[in-house]
Amino acid sequence: MDQTAPAASAQNQSAPHIPKRGARACTACRKGKNRCEGEAPCRRCAHNGIACVYEKPEKKPVNGLNGASVERLSRLEGQYLVMQSQMIGMQSSLDRILSLVQTQQASNGMAPHPMYNNGAGPSREGPGFLPPHRNGLDMGPPQTERQRFPPLPGFAPPPHKYATYGIVPSTAPSSDDESEDTLPRATLNAPIEALQGLANAAAELAAAPSAEPPRVKKRKRAEPIPRNAFPHVVEKGLVSDSEARELYNIFFAGCHLFIPLFDPMYDTYESLMERTPWTFDAILAVAGKIRSGNGPLSPTFYKCLEEAQGIARSSLFGPVVRKEAVQGMLLLAAWSTNGWLPSGHAMRMALDLGLHRALEKLADDTGKQRTPDEERDLVVSARIWLCLYWFDHQMSLGTGRPIVLRDESSIRHCRLLLNHPMASPTDVRLISQVELIAQKTQIYETLAPLNGQVNHNTLSFIRRANVALDKWWSDCDELHRQTMDQDSLLRKILAGELHYAKLWVVCVALRGVAWDKMPFEQRELAFQAKDAASNCLSIFLTSPEYRAALRYAVHDSLVTAAFSGLFLLKMASLFPAELDLGAIIGQVEQLAQLLSEVAAERYALTLRIMLANLRRKVGIISGVATPAPTMPPPTFAQEMLVSPTFVDPALPPPFTMEELGFVWPSDRNIFSPSAIPVWLQEQSLADLGLPVNGSDGIFLQMNGANGWTGDITPMPEAW
Repeated sequence: MDQTAPAASAQNQSAPHIPKRGARACTACRKGKNRCEGEAPCRRCAHNGIACVYEKPEKKPVNGLNGASVERLSRLEGQYLVMQSQMIGMQSSLDRILSLVQTQQASNGMAPHPMYNNGAGPSREGPGFLPPHRNGLDMGPPQTERQRFPPLPGFAPPPHKYATYGIVPSTAPSSDDESEDTLPRATLNAPIEALQGLANAAAELAAAPSAEPPRVKKRKRAEPIPRNAFPHVVEKGLVSDSEARELYNIFFAGCHLFIPLFDPMYDTYESLMERTPWTFDAILAVAGKIRSGNGPLSPTFYKCLEEAQGIARSSLFGPVVRKEAVQGMLLLAAWSTNGWLPSGHAMRMALDLGLHRALEKLADDTGKQRTPDEERDLVVSARIWLCLYWFDHQMSLGTGRPIVLRDESSIRHCRLLLNHPMASPTDVRLISQVELIAQKTQIYETLAPLNGQVNHNTLSFIRRANVALDKWWSDCDELHRQTMDQDSLLRKILAGELHYAKLWVVCVALRGVAWDKMPFEQRELAFQAKDAASNCLSIFLTSPEYRAALRYAVHDSLVTAAFSGLFLLKMASLFPAELDLGAIIGQVEQLAQLLSEVAAERYALTLRIMLANLRRKVGIISGVATPAPTMPPPTFAQEMLVSPTFVDPALPPPFTMEELGFVWPSDRNIFSPSAIPVWLQEQSLADLGLPVNGSDGIFLQMNGANGWTGDITPMPEAW
């Protein structure tokens, strides 16, 4: 024992000292890649006689929140939605299989269990199921004679693979040219947890600061356009191809001038049919209404409208991936009398699709090269956004509702479309509308809070506003003049919009001001507005192009004409000795007849009521000279008739049908005074200002319809 102890001690003294690895290393040890104790001074530096310095190592730069990361996150989210849609489709398929199994069990005498059926009766997808007649019309040949498409949904989507509009996964094979930060298509069948983990990792990477420029990615190969979720009416056999082509030609004969959404060279019949059944069906519905005119609406109109509105309802609670969906919703809003809600939904779909950034991308001059398809996509997106921006603002200003979007930066580069190689002939009108509505929005935000308190500052502002409107017209008319002559329809529409804008400015400023309390300056304003209304009406009546195109017009254009006539009648009632009553009555009677000819009876009847009121007040005997002495009253007005024995002391005497210029037995019914809007009644004749709720407080209300005329089944009320 005594011999081994000294030997072990000698062995320990001769063994070299191995330093422990510290939590950090000094500069000398780190450069030499040596082990360091992590204490100052370390043994190696002390042995070598050098200074032992500890420095905090620099972190490697990490990619930050740049455009590439944002695009990658956006792709991941979209692919997540596609995967979710696949799972819904798988669940629906399993439900159908189970339904068939239970049906077989029932045929064998076994009691089936209840399935996910929205109502009593057989399942919508069960064997032998035939959809009921909707709107009292035959929807085409039985399902067994043609390809079996599901009926369109109501508020609940149907249990089939077409349940979510626009979400159809791509079948393109995975390729080697995909960028590294793109989720491979083959992983769409992976569990949701794995996809969520990738999204979380991408979010952590994007949150770190970055000093490096974004990485240049390889261009991906364009994937084939996925199949649309719903078939169009021609594919379903509801409308023949020849009739659909006829309706398409009717729409592009004039409708596209009032809603400049399309480029006729790009949006051909075959292109629209393939790209967007929703917009295709909406175009046919609008054209079907125009083709019917004053006559009964055709079955084709009801079928196309029901199909388009059915697809629209399916977009409320599901993701939308096609910009053409915004076009379809905007068309349904533009030719509807209650387009406020659908236009708001279209606005939110456009924001979700990023259409408000299209003009900014077009204006990007960083030198990035775009393919023709990418350039076309940006141009179409910008055109849709500008048209939607104009329509939503116009609806808000016209009905007194709040504006959904107040971001003017999204339209800052709107004139880029005019000089673009892919510009449409109607883009010049679109740009004019957008610039006008931007000016009207600023004017409204200045005048509306005054509530009729007109002072010298207000009068000065109105004069400056009129100067700005004149400059707007001069600039835009110069743009039109480059490709159009003096009598062209679009230049006539432009001049009419200038006069109506001047009338509208005064009516907003005089809201709530009684004429008998007006000082001289305000009376001058009123007579300036009278001149603007008369000029606006003159353009409608004297231009053959405008009269012929009025059958294609949207409700906003009809309101422009009708309100001008109503304002002239109010001025004639207040100042009968200072105005030419015969000329005014003649103009308004022509306008009422013209509106009746283009199936705008809501506005024509409102004008006839004001005409009858003026005749009573100034002592003109009857409406025998009315240009429509042989017309029956419109269908919707028959709901506003009361018994001839009706008497209400609180209301003025009711109008007879003869006073309104209609052929109607005097012993049957008379027009109810309570149906007349307050703005048109006797106690409001002294108010020349625009009512707070705009056109909703001026024109007769249409009850029982879904915003479209005709015998349409009412929708259930929302909870």
